[in-house]
Amino acid sequence: MSNVAQALTPAPAKGGNGLLTVSGKLDVERIRAEFPILKLKVGGKPLVYLDNAASSQMPQPVIDRLVRYRTTQHSNIHRAVHYLSETATHEYEEARRKLQQFINAREEREVIFTSGTTDAINLVMHGYGRKFVGAGDEIILTTLEHHSNIVPWQMLCEEKGAKIRVVPINDAGELLIDEYESLFSERTKFVGVMHVSNALGTINPIKEMIKFARDREIPVLIDGAQAAPHMKLDVQDLDCDFYAFSGHKICGPTGIGILYGKAALLEKMQPFKGGGDMILSVTFEKTTYNTIPHKFEAGTPPIAAAIALGAAVEYLSAIGMEKIAAYELDLLNYATEQVNRIPGVRIIGTAEKKAAVLSFMVEGVHPHDVGTLLNQDGVAIRTGHHCAQPVMQRFKIPATSRASFAFYNTMAEVDALIAGVRSVQKVFS
Repeated sequence: MSNVAQALTPAPAKGGNGLLTVSGKLDVERIRAEFPILKLKVGGKPLVYLDNAASSQMPQPVIDRLVRYRTTQHSNIHRAVHYLSETATHEYEEARRKLQQFINAREEREVIFTSGTTDAINLVMHGYGRKFVGAGDEIILTTLEHHSNIVPWQMLCEEKGAKIRVVPINDAGELLIDEYESLFSERTKFVGVMHVSNALGTINPIKEMIKFARDREIPVLIDGAQAAPHMKLDVQDLDCDFYAFSGHKICGPTGIGILYGKAALLEKMQPFKGGGDMILSVTFEKTTYNTIPHKFEAGTPPIAAAIALGAAVEYLSAIGMEKIAAYELDLLNYATEQVNRIPGVRIIGTAEKKAAVLSFMVEGVHPHDVGTLLNQDGVAIRTGHHCAQPVMQRFKIPATSRASFAFYNTMAEVDALIAGVRSVQKVFS
């Protein structure tokens, strides 16, 4: 590292023991103090933010890191030897290293910065799918998938004459693994599955699913958008071929995410986009592409967002993903227990293994009306189909009300949600 870059390297993001109690549990009030937006009032009432599956909030250390870059390090990267460019380049690549550690990738070059999960999945579809999937081939997806892990593969199948096979779910919202295994054939070329359902919270048995596919030499892409904020990740242990998630769901900014890919596969793939920085040489006769990961990062990347994402995963890692998972499970269990006590409210998605997502229906009330009335009490939830229309079709409903929790939420906020739902029922009684 040069003296310039070393001088401007930021201190590690806050977290760790300072945000834990003596017993080793999360000190939630101290954590909440690091999230400025949680001090906000909506209509004179404290904000109760329970829409974390859509986007989580940013802690002050991540905000500070964005400001630090904008005010002392702003420059383009990989293109110059002056003070600011060298420093910005170092910080961008340091963020990549932090992401590598966060997911336990074998090599830094296996981490590609994208604009988010959707962009990452499209990168795989274009770079791998268009090269290796042909007419008559089959791609296995699941009923639980977010639209971003359905539509790109539909586009590919329309182009190539391939076919999508779909893994069904049971009434609890769990994948039918026997059905999954039965879908494999000599025509199977790819598997795409989400780690955690954004609509229901179901945690899928992806390690088992990956092994079944890998034993048949079928590559697997995991949509980890809803898993990365809630559990410790280890892509080497999972042995997945690709793993994607977004920064804005793990306390980072919007417009940034990552694609992890095994180096051997990334080397075989075609670039998704052409332009600057993804090349080694260009003539009108021939272009030689850059090495990975740079051949997949055309043009000027979202530098500030990438650096802030590095700060976000550093912050979460310092607290401890296992501690975050344990606390959020307590929140989910408490919320589930309280919702089940309300007559006329039905939980959609009752899988044995769930992340901190609670989808529900209030009898006789459209989810949008539920969300509107809760908002008047300062309670923010998501209503709609959650970009998972096949899930809604499976349960024969148009939409749900979804509360999704993070490690900065409290039991008191769950109580506010429950009180709000009861108030909604009174309005419509």
